[in-house]
Amino acid sequence: MQRLFSTFANGWPGVGLLLQRILTAVLLIRFGIAELTKTAYSASIMPAMVVAFAGIFLMVGLWTPIVGTLIAIVELWFAMNASDPWMPIALATFAGTAAMIGPGAWSIDARLFGRKHIET
Repeated sequence: MQRLFSTFANGWPGVGLLLQRILTAVLLIRFGIAELTKTAYSASIMPAMVVAFAGIFLMVGLWTPIVGTLIAIVELWFAMNASDPWMPIALATFAGTAAMIGPGAWSIDARLFGRKHIET
């Protein structure tokens, strides 16, 4: 996993990544819940629920490159099938940039896969 990121950004860049992940995840979870309450259960709500659960992983910074790519792909599919595609395009952009940049220092990925300090 460490090969996917140049570094796990700390300081102000890390705070920016954390805020981006939280904003994106909150919107994904909100739209997933709205989709769940809008209609009766059917196969059409499954992509929205997958993206909502992926938003939880994105929020805590777990498997960020994989989850961000998955969210971007599903949101672009939503954009192609929506009458108003701007929110799915924005969410796909946020998730795609999180996948490319990485989770930042304040994430589970950084704890699991970040550089380790060796005490001598």
